[in-house]
Amino acid sequence: MNQSVWHASGSNAAQIKELAAFFGVLLTAIFVIVLGIALLSLRRRHRGIQQEPLEASHQPPESTESRLRARVGIAVGLTVLILLGLTITSVLTGKAVSASVAPAGNLTIEVTGTQWWWKIRYMNDNASRILDTANEIHVPVGRAIAIRGKANDVIHSFWAPSLQGKRDLIPGRTTLEWFRADRPGEYRGQCAEFCGLQHAHMAFWVIAEPADQFTAWMDRQLQPAVQPSNEDTKRGQAIFTKSACILCHAIRGTDASAQIGPDLTHFGSRKTIAAGTLPNTKGNLAGWIADPQNIKPGTHMATVQIQPAEMQPLIDYLESLQ
Repeated sequence: MNQSVWHASGSNAAQIKELAAFFGVLLTAIFVIVLGIALLSLRRRHRGIQQEPLEASHQPPESTESRLRARVGIAVGLTVLILLGLTITSVLTGKAVSASVAPAGNLTIEVTGTQWWWKIRYMNDNASRILDTANEIHVPVGRAIAIRGKANDVIHSFWAPSLQGKRDLIPGRTTLEWFRADRPGEYRGQCAEFCGLQHAHMAFWVIAEPADQFTAWMDRQLQPAVQPSNEDTKRGQAIFTKSACILCHAIRGTDASAQIGPDLTHFGSRKTIAAGTLPNTKGNLAGWIADPQNIKPGTHMATVQIQPAEMQPLIDYLESLQ
């Protein structure tokens, strides 16, 4: 699982990594030097106490006081210079990675944070090429990705540390940032602003792949849901469309067209359930449908009354949506 600033796989993340490494090395060196001086001073002071008579009063000569004042002044000056240098370096790096204008030829993706999942929309001038999905962002390697960030309810924060720094998503505003994945891989992201009870279970994945694989993925995702291929999945589709599921979810190619919850058109191809809470397996999906509050307390996923005999066909149908 790649979710670390030290696993930089993009140009912006690499700058953040370099800044973190610079801070770490410099501040560690300062700590070691200060600690060494302190230990040396204690050792010398200890020797002085042993050599002097107890009743003697020690008054440092004026030359010693002058040297001490000079050393303190130099230390203060160095501290100010170091802090100023760290501040300037940090600000310059922040400005570089926070540029809102992505390079030409970028792919624009709208990311909307909602308690507690991510709506992903691939923007396109051609309305037929606009794609809605959830909790997974597929991107082509080497191409700039422009992120338009939004929030539906409270403040969230979009953060994929291997690719980019944090960016708050604020209700009523659109934030802009961009990143580029320089190598293929699967990079975990996380909401980085406390947004309620299930903040820790609000993850997403950025899946970077070669351009041809990304194009093939996009073409598949733009297709309507696959039609049931056997009696079991046909029954599962009927159960879904006749239940309360269609009040929140959409499956393109069926009567389900709601926009409250994640689009499930290609649900079976996703890695996880409930924004990274569980791996996407039939067993986990059955538990999630049967009792979502037990798995993710406070979630807005409703508990739908599915009869035991209906659960397996429904699960088989949803998992067939590749």
